[in-house]
Order: sequence, then structure tokens, then C-alpha cells
Amino acid sequence: MFGLIVSGRLVQTDIQQVSETQFLFNIPDATDINHIVIFLTGQTPFPDGLGGAVYFALPNPEGQSWQLLGHLTNNKPSAIFRITQLKDSGSSSSHPFGQMSPQASMAQIGISVEPVTQLQQQIPVPQAAVSTVEPFMEFSQKMLENFFNYASSFAVTQNQMTPNPSESFVPLSTLQNWFQTFQRRLQQNIYFWRT
Repeated sequence: MFGLIVSGRLVQTDIQQVSETQFLFNIPDATDINHIVIFLTGQTPFPDGLGGAVYFALPNPEGQSWQLLGHLTNNKPSAIFRITQLKDSGSSSSHPFGQMSPQASMAQIGISVEPVTQLQQQIPVPQAAVSTVEPFMEFSQKMLENFFNYASSFAVTQNQMTPNPSESFVPLSTLQNWFQTFQRRLQQNIYFWRT
């Protein structure tokens, strides 16, 4: 019923059923994984009114830490999750899977079949959400912020300026106006700079 893709690896369909409503995927060598995709294979749909809560666990010396990533339903048969930041987050929840990981380098994905109304009330860890911002847009915004912060750190008042005839000065307000205009244009069309 379920499939798992770990970024850069083959598809896994070797899920274990641990109870009537609980399923587990084991992910070996979990230290180098960044994104996972969980999906319904299409062979068997969820019964009406049911879906699957998707949990992630990476064992640690203090015990296994389970974190809610999100959910699957017949209307939402696949999901991508970013787990890179979950490895260090330490936020965990208790739920029916408990301590089940067999090896120190083995992560697990748990799927718990639950009513859809219950799934809609659960709040996944925010770090698992995959960014909907295009990588170019995200890079551009971070670059602009970095440049603005760097240039602003050199700001001085007119009283603090020492005369230097070989240097040109740009008012900070000019830099602020450019920064705001560039961000606005980038939000309207991320490829505006090509024209």
C-alpha cells in the first residue's frame, strides 16, 4: 500500500505491519539523508474516512525521538518531507510506535492509520515542510539581505565622515530604496532581471 523514496536511493516497498493500523519502514544509513517521499502505491486505497499520519524517528542514546511529519490520504496520496533539520531539532512527541529501532544508524518512518478528522487537527513539525520558494528566489533574497546588512554596517552620519576627495559616498536611504524595489520586483517576477 505504501512506498518510500529516500533522495538518491531506490524506492522502498518493504514496509512492516506492526499492528492492524501501524506500519514501519526502516531506513539504513540514515545519517546522510535529507529528503524523503512517502506515497500510496495505488494498489490499495485507505478505507473511507481514514488516512495515515507519517512519523519520523532517528534513534539517539537517550531513546528514540518520534516526530510528526504530516499525513497521507486518498486525496493527498504523496508527500515530500525535509528531514535534514529534524536530526538536530530534539522536538519529539509520544505516540503508539514507542521504542522500536533495531540499530543505531537506522531511522524509521512510521505510518499510523487514523480518521481524517483527527489527522487534520494534528500539527506536524515545521522543519519537515519542504520550501515552496524556488531555490533561485530563496538565494536571491538571502543574497540581498546579506548585501544590505553588510553595506549598512558601514553607515556613518555626516558628522562622523572624514573628508576624503578620492572616495564617493552613497546615502543609506538610496541603498534601502534599491533593496525594497528589488525585493518587490523579484516577488512579482523572479526572472525580471533577464530583461
